[in-house]
Amino acid sequence: MTGFLMLATLFLLAGVIAVPLASRFGLGSVLGYLVAGIVISPMLGWLHVDVTAIQHFAEFGVVMMLFLVGLELEPRMLWQMRSKLLGLGGLQVVVTTLAVAAVGIAFGLYWTIALTLGMVFALSSTAIVLQTLGEKGLLRSEGGQASFSVLLFQDIAVIPMLAFIPLLAMPSLMDAAPAAEHAAEAAHQSFSLVEGRPGWQVALITLAAIAAVIAAGIYLTRPVFRYVAMAGLREIFVATALAFVVGIALLMTAVGLSPALGTFIAGVVLAGSEYRHELESDIDPFRGLLLGLFFMTVGASIDFGLLLDNAVLVIGATLGLMLLKAAVLYVLGWVFGVTGSDRCLFALALAQAGEFGFVLLSFTVANDVIPQSIADIALLIVALSMLLTPGLFIIYDRIVAPRFLDTQQREMDQIQEPGKIIVLGHGRFGGIVARMMRALGKQMVVVDYSSKQLEMLRAFGVQAYYGDATRPDLLHATGIGDAKVLVVAIDNKDQTTEIVQYVRQNFPHVHVVARAFDRIHVYELFNAGAHDIIRETFDSSLRAARSVLEALGLTRPEAEEITDGFAAADQVHMRRLAEKWRPGITAHEDEEFVKNAQAATEELENQVRSIGTKIREAREAAGQTAPIAGHPDTAAAEDSAGDRDPPGYPAPAS
Repeated sequence: MTGFLMLATLFLLAGVIAVPLASRFGLGSVLGYLVAGIVISPMLGWLHVDVTAIQHFAEFGVVMMLFLVGLELEPRMLWQMRSKLLGLGGLQVVVTTLAVAAVGIAFGLYWTIALTLGMVFALSSTAIVLQTLGEKGLLRSEGGQASFSVLLFQDIAVIPMLAFIPLLAMPSLMDAAPAAEHAAEAAHQSFSLVEGRPGWQVALITLAAIAAVIAAGIYLTRPVFRYVAMAGLREIFVATALAFVVGIALLMTAVGLSPALGTFIAGVVLAGSEYRHELESDIDPFRGLLLGLFFMTVGASIDFGLLLDNAVLVIGATLGLMLLKAAVLYVLGWVFGVTGSDRCLFALALAQAGEFGFVLLSFTVANDVIPQSIADIALLIVALSMLLTPGLFIIYDRIVAPRFLDTQQREMDQIQEPGKIIVLGHGRFGGIVARMMRALGKQMVVVDYSSKQLEMLRAFGVQAYYGDATRPDLLHATGIGDAKVLVVAIDNKDQTTEIVQYVRQNFPHVHVVARAFDRIHVYELFNAGAHDIIRETFDSSLRAARSVLEALGLTRPEAEEITDGFAAADQVHMRRLAEKWRPGITAHEDEEFVKNAQAATEELENQVRSIGTKIREAREAAGQTAPIAGHPDTAAAEDSAGDRDPPGYPAPAS
């Protein structure tokens, strides 16, 4: 027990110390975990810890991650990805396998060993890539989606690889090692439903297992989770969710399939379930902890003694492998229409070998396919390539992406008809303003800096121009000198303030309506001279508060009286505080400002409270002893109906 607690404490402390430091310097959590594993590896050796056994346990984090990824997809979305899933993913595995095999043969490896290494190195790290893409918000990008398609196909490709690799066995080429004993031990320790059965039975059992997973997801999960929810105990729901995922993984392993593939299928089936978000929130903490543990075991598994003895070979082979995979991925990305920086992201993200390499290399040694001495070197290459992967993402973030941003900017559009109303930014905020003005037939110039947004708008016949709103020459081209109103609705706080300052100084006759992101931004825009400052979430929050009041029993007029009173009082106090705010000083560190803000808050609360008191007294005078309950669902339906876009109209970009 003491040894287990010491080991758990060691891993937890290493992660807690290393990951925040790595994130602080923009290196990402994965590199932090890997470095933590490297640092504690001498202590693990001193404690005689079986790192490989811990790694196999931690690999379950990958299984959980694929389940959560599946929950984000629907079968329809998966069908839309079929060309990249089969074409891009299939070609990547085949071309990379053959390319690595050709290089291995050129360096004197026997063809069966070279081909097997090609299959091992063709796989990439699902854990590192999806974790990093998710952290950086790149998973939904074109490069992120292409990477996900290839990773999913690779997980599927492991199945035929496990069936094909034993056919390449060459016992005469093996080292003098008890490979047969290892194979027997592995068979003894594993539970299998298909071992020793003829091929047709294996196929039937495998199909039946997949069908059982799909059927359980469709017909069994809802009644089971509904029954468990009756207990009202969160821990029981968590236990049920874990049992569901673990059970699927066990079934997939028993029929010789990838457990990650099985849980991914289950996730896709449950993507439309009402329990989807609850499952995500319950499983995600376990996924995060296990993935962190897995990354640390990868760092700790690096045999630095063997690495130093074969430094030139291992480092050269690792860099050569990553360069070769990146080249193959880049060409395939070009063939399948992955463009610009996304193609570079796709090539760099998948250039490493993956965690399935550890499994396959152990499998190849047990089946007399690869000698132990070569497998040990290959394990180092896999681990080292995974260790270098966060560095590739840093290269993408700091070198590749900025260059594409600079070189791929399109020329600004020529604005033919300047307007009296100018709208800078046609997103979720400026788009609503533009739609209303357009409906009233007002002459207007709309400018946006997103090419994709403009292409979508023009497909629906909406006229908008491409340009950088922060450039004075573009403002002149829009006709700012003769304009009456300027609406600043771009998605950048500092640039919004700069535009307001420039226009107020140079075109004081223009009425400026500016979008504010928060209260401090209101103060900044007030000092910059904006005429009307609109907080982007203020009105919607007032409507939400009104719905809450109606749900508590107030009538619509009573709720509106309170929210209108709150809005009017807040506007007065906001202007008063804006005059007290001092630029360059953090608001909560300015004692005078804090005192004024506290006094304003107390005064506002008293004003709103007095409105509530007036409503209560009016009810009592009318003989109403209890509030008349409204129907919140009806009110919400009335509110949301006004927000719906007309059929066929493009939704503003977020």
